[in-house]
Amino acid sequence: MWQSWQRLKWWVSGGILLSLAGAVLLARLSLDEQRALFETDARIVHRLLSQQVVQHDAMLATLALLQPVPDSSSAASSPEQRLPVLYPQILSVQRRDPDQRWNDPQLTQAETRSRQARRAALGALDLPAGRYQLVLAAMPTSYALTIDMRAMVPWSEWPMKADTSPVRVTLEHDGQRYVVQPGMALDERPSRGWHFDFHKLLAAESQPFDVVATLSVGWGQLPWALMLAWVLGVAALLAALHHLQRQRSARRRAEELLRLGQVARLNTLGELAAGMAHELNQPLTAVLANTQAAQRLLNEDPPELATARSAMLQAAAQARRAAEVVGRLRQTVERPDHSGQHQPVAAVEAVRRALYLLEPECQRRDVVPVLDAAQAVTVLADPVALDQIVHNLILNALQALEQVPAAQRRLTLTVSAKDRRGEITVADNGPGIAPEVLPRLFEPFYSTRKGGLGLGLSLCETLAHGMGGSLSAANAPERGAVFRLQLPLADGLP
Repeated sequence: MWQSWQRLKWWVSGGILLSLAGAVLLARLSLDEQRALFETDARIVHRLLSQQVVQHDAMLATLALLQPVPDSSSAASSPEQRLPVLYPQILSVQRRDPDQRWNDPQLTQAETRSRQARRAALGALDLPAGRYQLVLAAMPTSYALTIDMRAMVPWSEWPMKADTSPVRVTLEHDGQRYVVQPGMALDERPSRGWHFDFHKLLAAESQPFDVVATLSVGWGQLPWALMLAWVLGVAALLAALHHLQRQRSARRRAEELLRLGQVARLNTLGELAAGMAHELNQPLTAVLANTQAAQRLLNEDPPELATARSAMLQAAAQARRAAEVVGRLRQTVERPDHSGQHQPVAAVEAVRRALYLLEPECQRRDVVPVLDAAQAVTVLADPVALDQIVHNLILNALQALEQVPAAQRRLTLTVSAKDRRGEITVADNGPGIAPEVLPRLFEPFYSTRKGGLGLGLSLCETLAHGMGGSLSAANAPERGAVFRLQLPLADGLP
């Protein structure tokens, strides 16, 4: 049963490790997929907004080339006023002619910076309100655009649903921030989880806004359904494999028990036939002796009748015939000589094979066998006969333990070597052997168990002697019985 628990523990441990590894892998793949999608969307956002700000530079450059006609007040001399109509993000267009000044000091400063950098420069900046000014110094007329950042976003090409996407997108510059897409608010972000960030300046030196995209993934956004399906799948697969292995082990155990049972039946039949021959030979010999004596007496004076003499002759002939029949039966069913089949056998392996075959019996009786094999012991024996002896001794011990409360049952098996003989000891803490039973324990046809034939231990002793060994029994000092099987050690082996 201990081995069964060990195997079950390995199955459960392996299933847990495999389930965890698969679940972690699925979570990792999901996070990688979400990160890749987030970075792709962030790059698209950066490209779309960069196209817009580059377009603003192009507008100002075009206006600088299309300088107004001097001293003209016609609409053709102010083409910049058409821009708000064509481009909704342009709230207004201002210009400064050579003889004029900007009405806003920030525009004057921005024009100075633009002239020094020879490109457009930022003017008044109000990112929280979503507005900023862009100024280009030109000769003779300079221009300034007031831009609505909300209208600047090309929503038709936007890669995300702005009202439902958890990705937060902002434009930041000089400590100010404009929220392009709210996404998940800061107070809504999970305290534990994974945070993805994207930072990149727009592709226009005149409008160096930093595109910042963030995404927070909490534990609740992991693919729990898929991970649960994986765990259930692994559990079902391992349960099926465990069931198949149990069936396979049970089939092997049944085959081994069948093989041992067949050998045991043949040996028992031989033991039975030998016992019958032994029991019948004595009365038959007595009948033969009595009839022969009667024949001699009848032949003395006075002589007896011829019919009496003929009857006695027939009785003697039938007695001889019966003895011959019993002798032939004994020769037919007597166990063959296995002495030529002896070979080196690892004693501990024989014990383990018997425990494997009797594992269901141990589990049924709540008995956990303890095997003590401190050293390797190799004996010279017939493997089948050795398996049969150990099997019978352990089974007898288990049956004896049925008379002990389950919590107190103990079965100890010891393998050792001493004086060139290997020893297998089977000890239990059952009721032990009654003193009057102990001398007759190995006697054929003697049994204290109801329905028993009394041939099991007798057969084991006969098999042990046939292998040059011995089988003995005794009561344990405290409680229970101890059976010792001794066999010769294999030459050249421990």
